[in-house]
Amino acid sequence: VAPKGSSKQPSKEDLLLQDFSGNLSAQSFVIFFRNAFVVSAIPIQLYWRIWHMDLIQSAVFYSVMILESTYLVAFAYKNVKFVLKHKVAQKREDAVIRKLSEADNRKMSQKEKNVRILWKKNEVADSEATTFSIFYNNTLFLVLVIVNFNPTMNYILSISASSGLNALLSTGSK
Repeated sequence: VAPKGSSKQPSKEDLLLQDFSGNLSAQSFVIFFRNAFVVSAIPIQLYWRIWHMDLIQSAVFYSVMILESTYLVAFAYKNVKFVLKHKVAQKREDAVIRKLSEADNRKMSQKEKNVRILWKKNEVADSEATTFSIFYNNTLFLVLVIVNFNPTMNYILSISASSGLNALLSTGSK
């Protein structure tokens, strides 16, 4: 992004590099943290209703653990998305090229066609990687919570271990 006061717009190449970087867009950031918060709050129902941990008495534990878990699960989403995005982009390249060549018969330069293919490939890869990352990490987190199935102080350990292990496993695939 151009510095303040500068009228220079970022080039197409700069924008493409930003799209394939490990940084999250504002939209992805919101999606990841919203989903991570929801999945981190789900175990409260288990511990409150089934294990009869008092909701009011354990509110501090629940709050702290939800915040910690939300951060770690969102971190895992980001890591898995980054790894998957490049794999999906490579696998979807032929389909994107075919689809764009069928839909667009007008005359344009080869460079413009390549840029459009990169943009579309990035859009498809970003969407698929985001969706799968959320699904994969939510499933892993909730399975790990259920496996660590003990009340009271183990709530803290099981949520920390589940979200921490989830974040750790997401970094191992790089």
